[in-house]
Amino acid sequence: MPRGQAADTGGGLMGGTGNGNGHGTGGHRGDGGGHGGAGQHGGAPGAPAPDGGARISRRGLLGSAAAVAAAFTAVGTGTASAASTASRASGARSAGGAPLRGRPGAGGKATPVLWDEFLAAPFTHPQIPYVGRAGYRGGERTFPRRRVVANVLDHGARPDGSADAAPAINAAVAAAGAAGGGTVLVPPGTYRIDDLIRIGESGVVLRGAGSGRTKLYATKSLTDLIGAYGSRYGGDKSSWSWAGGLVWLCPTGRWDSLKAAIQARAWPFEGWTGNKRDEWQTLTTVEPARRGEGTVTVADASRLHEGDLVLLRLADDADHTLLEHMAGGGPGPEAYYWDDKTKLTSYVPYEWPVRVAAVQGRRVRLERPLPLDVRPEWDPRLTTHVPELTGSGVEGLTLECVETPQSQHLLDKGYNGVVFQCAYDCWADDVVVRNVDNGFGLVAASACTLRRTRVGGRGEHHPYFCREGSHDNLIEDFTIEERTVPAPANTQLHGINVEGLSSYNVWSGGEMQMGTFDSHRGLPFANVRTDITVNNNGQHGGDASAGPLFGARFTHWNIRVTNERAGLVRIDGLAPYSATVAISTVREFGQIDVPDLTGDLHSRLELYGRPDEVEPANLYDAQRRVRD
Repeated sequence: MPRGQAADTGGGLMGGTGNGNGHGTGGHRGDGGGHGGAGQHGGAPGAPAPDGGARISRRGLLGSAAAVAAAFTAVGTGTASAASTASRASGARSAGGAPLRGRPGAGGKATPVLWDEFLAAPFTHPQIPYVGRAGYRGGERTFPRRRVVANVLDHGARPDGSADAAPAINAAVAAAGAAGGGTVLVPPGTYRIDDLIRIGESGVVLRGAGSGRTKLYATKSLTDLIGAYGSRYGGDKSSWSWAGGLVWLCPTGRWDSLKAAIQARAWPFEGWTGNKRDEWQTLTTVEPARRGEGTVTVADASRLHEGDLVLLRLADDADHTLLEHMAGGGPGPEAYYWDDKTKLTSYVPYEWPVRVAAVQGRRVRLERPLPLDVRPEWDPRLTTHVPELTGSGVEGLTLECVETPQSQHLLDKGYNGVVFQCAYDCWADDVVVRNVDNGFGLVAASACTLRRTRVGGRGEHHPYFCREGSHDNLIEDFTIEERTVPAPANTQLHGINVEGLSSYNVWSGGEMQMGTFDSHRGLPFANVRTDITVNNNGQHGGDASAGPLFGARFTHWNIRVTNERAGLVRIDGLAPYSATVAISTVREFGQIDVPDLTGDLHSRLELYGRPDEVEPANLYDAQRRVRD
């Protein structure tokens, strides 16, 4: 986008804008106008959706929703100014001054204007991202039941906690990997582990008898087991505050290189292209395309094959127009000073893992729609990466650490739970972690599902963290329990964290007895939190060098706030091109979140103060039925 043009709305004719005080402007077309998405995902119109509902085709959507959306967009978009958080007190209003309340539905429910608009342009809506394919294998509801190939008891593990079971468990996991994959059973009991458990081969599932019946009792931290892990950004921080797990799913070669770098005190990058981000080769360059399209044209498809996992690599230019695009484009991002955000700029190039769905000539169909525009100035290409971990999981167990006091902020020793790293199409199901520094982690992980997970015990730093370019993940049916002991001095609680250019991740159907919707800087964008109850008492993290709290297309949908605190949940005065829909009535107190971008944020607020009255109630579940 040439600098100084209209904001990058991602397409669609907007019928007008309106700020929180009811003042509107005339209609305009963003620079992405006219692109409705060309992704070719899913089956024929009318085919059953994975959850049993009817799959909605794009053609059907356009026919049924376009007229409805056009009628509603004419009343304005309800934008909010970032100049003052006071705008968050008034709510979005139409050009005529009336609050945007949606259209009435059955049982006292209301359907938001935003939902009708989304149905008319699901892959290019300016405020709401398309996340209907987030999670394992595009959101499949069931995980594979792999054949049992090992039992930890046969390798010498004792289920009474009397001896270190880690060698036996790791031997059983290694045997399953050597067999080409399969299930490792951990029968009921308590298993003391004096080492971490590592799953490094694809297709291996560690399965307990249920989180209430199988327990791994961890006695040591990652500092004890591997050593101190400093920050590549300097200072005396411990990277165990945001990396690594005592159950660690990471491809063997990648894990070996990470461990060697940590022990050599050569603090590594943690993602898909190695410790120095140099382990990749170009497969082909990519011609220009628009966000939401599912098929790209490449220069040479000879090295691409159906089923391949590739990286879409987008580099930034000297004017930081890629970062501006992630923030929605326009005057606010253009005025933002990017050059001194050294931590943020270290995250680019943006790397997005995606499988090749089909190759026909130079046309390549991807399994998910493009997350961003593909523009020549960003040197777009498809590349190789380190070998991935795929098809592996952890099921039916509790990981409990020996109870120690929570460490001071950013000095965690690494009593960490379950972490997925350089993993794709992996999962955790019915897994509980207790007495941890950090609970569940996604580090350069994509297309993974965490389902029926729970974090509890003495209190933790990050209950859930999603960072280092993690995309398209699904965390659903999750619980963060209230801490069992008071928080020690100089500790900090975050919540469901996302950072580091991570995008298109979903948190759905959760209960947060403590914590917050942490956006840890580093310009995360296009993430969704939906159908969640939260006691909003946490704080966000992130160094000043890490960049803005929010990029474009953050959506908070049907959120019940039990303590009335606005911070990081009501984001219409904070996040550009965002949507805040059906959250509780909240007020400003204990806030540390302030706007990063100036000017009109083009954010939306609807059905304010009406949680659980919105239809659809869960944005992710509704989007799963939207297919092209």
